[in-house]
Amino acid sequence: MAEPESNPNDRPAEDENPYAVDKLISQARRLAADYWRATGKPLPGISAEIAENDAARLLDLELAEDRQAGFDAVGRGAREGRRIQIKCRTIFDESKSGHRLGQLKLDKDWDSVVLVLMDDSYEPTEIYEADRAALTAAIEEAGASRRSKRGPLSIARFKAIGRLVWTREEGAIGDEQD
Repeated sequence: MAEPESNPNDRPAEDENPYAVDKLISQARRLAADYWRATGKPLPGISAEIAENDAARLLDLELAEDRQAGFDAVGRGAREGRRIQIKCRTIFDESKSGHRLGQLKLDKDWDSVVLVLMDDSYEPTEIYEADRAALTAAIEEAGASRRSKRGPLSIARFKAIGRLVWTREEGAIGDEQD
């Protein structure tokens, strides 16, 4: 007996699909924020996934299939072909300083790093981008510091080196709008 043909109208629409990535990221965002409010601790591992999806959506990036290659996404449009590492930091208390960027994969091939800053609801507030050459120079300069073991750069230093490319209020900024 032949299998019945599948009717595309029988499949749930993208916005009805309970496993659509955007829908899952939205649920993860709420879960992570609720967990932080209940425990005062971040939910491990979730902010990076949220940030990668936000960066891809907001900056027109395609997430890489093989994250072992040293980059998380490849640029399209204004960033065509650029290999990009995506980092994030969730800022729960703006009055606290000393937030640091995680380790960069200096031994791998990549062109720039995008830093997604998120609020305590895991919503992106700002995105900065810095080129490899500027980051490498800053990391070498900071290399003698003991703090470099906790992460090569502070968020403040990354922001000074990089350029603001997206804000919640304005969307894409600068070259990204051309």
